[in-house]
Amino acid sequence: MKIRGIIADTGPLYAAIDIDDQYHQRSQQELKIINQQKLAILVPYPIYLETNKLILQSLGITAALKFTRDIEKQVNFINPTTEDYQAATSIITKFPDQKITLFDAVTVILANQINLPVWTYDYHFDIMKAEVWR
Repeated sequence: MKIRGIIADTGPLYAAIDIDDQYHQRSQQELKIINQQKLAILVPYPIYLETNKLILQSLGITAALKFTRDIEKQVNFINPTTEDYQAATSIITKFPDQKITLFDAVTVILANQINLPVWTYDYHFDIMKAEVWR
């Protein structure tokens, strides 16, 4: 049985928290759709850590701790392997003219492995030919 879900990138997760983010309203609307469609949200641990860091830096410790507590109840975490990171590095080297992060490349590797689209606002996922949930 195929999982009905999406893999979340940092952009939508952060935007859902920061009311001043340009994508805040969009992320809130998409979360409603995700819940209505009963889609599982999978979050790679590197994305979880990156999002937490951005929230901490921009919104402070209270918001970062709230995010940490709330997300653990709402998502399923996935952990990349050493081989996943190596494969992600290979992806990055294919696009030397782009600033693709290891966070994004490893998310593409995981998305391809479990055949799920990525919930993102980052055009780099299109460049890497990942399936994007829109």
